[in-house]
Amino acid sequence: MTRAVLALGSNLGDRLAALQGAVDTVLTGEPSPVAVSPVYETAPVGGPEQGAYLNAVLVVDTGQDPLELLRRARAAERAFDRVREVRWGPRTLDVDVIAFGDVRSEDPELTLPHPRAHLRAFVLRPWLDADPGAVLPGRGPVADLLAGVEAADTAGEQALRRRDDLALRLPEEA
Repeated sequence: MTRAVLALGSNLGDRLAALQGAVDTVLTGEPSPVAVSPVYETAPVGGPEQGAYLNAVLVVDTGQDPLELLRRARAAERAFDRVREVRWGPRTLDVDVIAFGDVRSEDPELTLPHPRAHLRAFVLRPWLDADPGAVLPGRGPVADLLAGVEAADTAGEQALRRRDDLALRLPEEA
């Protein structure tokens, strides 16, 4: 089994329903859930003017390969009518494979670990909540990466607001 990390984001429609749909779709059959983070609300990073995102991280164990996990992520996006028209544009659902064990890959279909994960508080904070000992392969402990991102964010562009009024559930919690 390999531990994998997926980042979930949505800023169109019923954002929480989209994130829950991603959890449910990714976890259908294989892989096995390990943890799901609290939900955070964040301002968009880059791209056109758009609404705030809800973000979370899902940690799983899987016996499948990274591309199968990517196919599951894309299936979840399709189920929520994800449209890829504008880079970093608004979206109903975004599911990124952030890390897959210690795998490093420059495959254009799936770069591992995610090439910008170490720069994004909206990935690092929820990941740290879900797995306090997390390490981003090739970059270091997630706690250290988050501290660096927060220290460098003098303009508050990566500010997060934890939404304790919103929660995702794993299948055994249903």
